[in-house]
Order: sequence, then structure tokens, then C-alpha cells
Amino acid sequence: MASELRVNQITSITGVGTVTFDAGGVTFSGSPNLGNAAITSINSGPISGTRNKILNGEMRLDQRNAGGSVTPTDSQYTLDRYQCWLSQSSKLSVQRSSTVPVGFTNSILITSLSALSVGSNDEHGITQKIEGYNISDLNWGATDAKPITLSFWVRSSLSGSFGGMIGNGSLSRIYPFSYTINSPNNWEYKTITIPGETTGTWTKDETWGMAVHFQFGVGSNRTGSAGSWISGNTNIRGVNGQTNLLATNGATWNMTGLQLELGSVSTPFERRSYGLELSLCQRYFEQIDFAQRYAGYSGYLTAFSLLNFPFKQTKRTTSYTVYVSSSPGATWSSRTNTFVFYS
Repeated sequence: MASELRVNQITSITGVGTVTFDAGGVTFSGSPNLGNAAITSINSGPISGTRNKILNGEMRLDQRNAGGSVTPTDSQYTLDRYQCWLSQSSKLSVQRSSTVPVGFTNSILITSLSALSVGSNDEHGITQKIEGYNISDLNWGATDAKPITLSFWVRSSLSGSFGGMIGNGSLSRIYPFSYTINSPNNWEYKTITIPGETTGTWTKDETWGMAVHFQFGVGSNRTGSAGSWISGNTNIRGVNGQTNLLATNGATWNMTGLQLELGSVSTPFERRSYGLELSLCQRYFEQIDFAQRYAGYSGYLTAFSLLNFPFKQTKRTTSYTVYVSSSPGATWSSRTNTFVFYS
């Protein structure tokens, strides 16, 4: 875990003693009364509620699959807010898992389904896209761009160097990052600090502002050196020489406690209530059970029935897609049971 917590601004401390803050830590003398310390921010950001820019970082929400294993295709979403970017299908499965470090209840589980010989242009990974509104405080693309820190718990059946990247919406600015798994099948805590990016276009509206990506099977044409910004290359997904999980049949990778926050110090994982986390995710996706919403209306539904489906949450955009899980039938019992709203 992180060994320090940076408090950027303390407005007052009462008491007869003295408290000194310096690079070596905190020094107390006399009898200071810290019960009245007024702290306004952590890492120059909010103390709680919106510090973590990642949604569903505890992996509790899985509206689409309810914990079931899926073998996704390219661009398919699995657990809430986690999208797959795949050059080949049927090479990995994704599932919500109960294998966790202390203090968590769920993780995301990636399992290799074959011993893949990774091609030079291959990519197989998961991504969370962050809305531009939610990164506007970073001021990336300007001279006073602020640093961010990525932190997470990870576990794999393989050891070695693994990789991913941070990128803007157009993927024209990429920061490859690496982390090392030292011991197979043990949970390890990782932190990665990324300098604020002063160039490039980082949207500050409802469009896709940033991608946080983890890679499991990437070719040589899609990797770069970790720890520095790359411009003009939309292909980079991982780091040079990284361990490719998909090269080993049955290999596994779990992650939970994913957090991205303003500042250069990792703070303890920010836990939001289940209801709040669900409502935040429903801005992008929600699933409506037809049978529950319209129970008792079977005698009135015809091929020309007009039904109203109010959203539970305001959507990110008015340009959304409605998916229907099955074809309507002649009677209520065989009509579509679930409507899915996705943006």
C-alpha cells in the first residue's frame, strides 16, 4: 500500500503545541490538538466522492452478464464500463470473479483460451473510456497540465512485466506504462504516476476524453517504450517486451481496486456506495426488464402497442442505441423480456 498521503492544503490547526510539515514527515512538539485540523483537499482534488475517475473500479457491477463468463468480440462490453479491443475473437474470456485481495468482494478475471502465437499487429485488451467532462480538471493539452496516478491490485498465474497505456480520445497521444508481477497467483498492489500531458487534444465534453487500457496479447508493431509520451501513433497498446498472457493456454489475470486520480501520490481506494456506482454506470448503459416493468399488461399488448420506457439516468448523449434481446411474439409471455439502452 501507499506509504504516504499528501495533504495539499491545511487551513488551520489549533492547540498550544507546534506541528511541522516537511520532506521528512510530520514533527510534533508540545501538545497540539489535531482534532480541529481543517483539510480542504487531497492531491489538490476532492476529499471524497469523485476522486476516482474510474467507474466500477471494484468490479461489482455486471449488468449485462450477472457474473457469467463471456467470450467477447471486438468492441464488446463485459463488466460495466470495461470494453474489449480485440484483433482476434475467441482468444480470451472475461468474467466477474470472487477471487480478491483483503477488503474487496469482486475482481475482473481474464482467462487465456489458447496458446496464441501473437502476430505483429495483434492486440487483445480491456479498456475503460473516461468521459471528457470527468478529466477537465486535469487541464491536459495546456502548459499547466496536472499529473495523475493509476493504482490497482493485480494477480496473475504468470510473472513478468505487463503493460498498458493511457491515451486521448483520438489515440494520437499515448503513454505506455508497465508494471511487474513478481510472484504468480499472489495479489500485488501497483501504482503508476503519469506526468500531465501539455500537448494534444483532450476533450472536455461528453465525448470520449481518455482511455485506460490493459493489454494481454500485443504484437511488436503495437508496443512502445514505457514511461514517455508518444505522438501521432494510434496503434500503440502495450509496452516493448511485455508478457503476453494469451501465449499460455489457461493463464489468468485478475484486477480490482482500479483507481485513477489527480496528483502524484496514490491514496487509498475510494469506495462509493453501490447505488451511487450503479447510477454513474447507468449514464452509459442500462438494462430494463420488460416483464417486471409491464407485469399485468398482457391482455393489452398488441403488435401496435406503444410503450414508454423512461431512463433511470440521463444518458451521456442523445445518440444512443436500443438493443432488444429477443423477437416479439404473439402473446405477452413470449414478447421481448429485456430492452437494453447503450451509449
